[in-house]
Amino acid sequence: MNTVKVKKLKEEAVIPTRATEGSAGADLYACINEPITIEPGKLVKIPTGIAIELDSSEYAAMIFARSGLGVKHGITLSNGVGVVDSDYRGEICVGLCNVSDTAYTVQPQERVAQLIIMPVACVAFAEVSELSETERGSGGFGSTGRLGTVKSSV
Repeated sequence: MNTVKVKKLKEEAVIPTRATEGSAGADLYACINEPITIEPGKLVKIPTGIAIELDSSEYAAMIFARSGLGVKHGITLSNGVGVVDSDYRGEICVGLCNVSDTAYTVQPQERVAQLIIMPVACVAFAEVSELSETERGSGGFGSTGRLGTVKSSV
């Protein structure tokens, strides 16, 4: 098992924890002194009070929403998925948005997101004049059909 170095930037910060041995993500905790209410349609930035060190540029830390907050309360990440680059050493903050019609209050030390360390492909980009052909080609959104339907080859 790899180890991620975690530095507490505030004494009351909580180190990320995995709830079970099979948990893919480690919970990130709100490092706030008093509750913060997220009104419907609003965004807030929640500090975690921690910084991390990834030992290779072949990894990144991804911040994902907690399913319970999203499904039960409409609290999701304001940027979809947060990306913490391997060379970032500042405080990890979580952008939350309320997509429900009810205010939600984040409590101090509440679990607000989950952190997953993932491999990333370090690639070079090269401009070319042509790309190889595929069966799909340039078909975009919805071009492969709906789930459970068969595309006709006629």
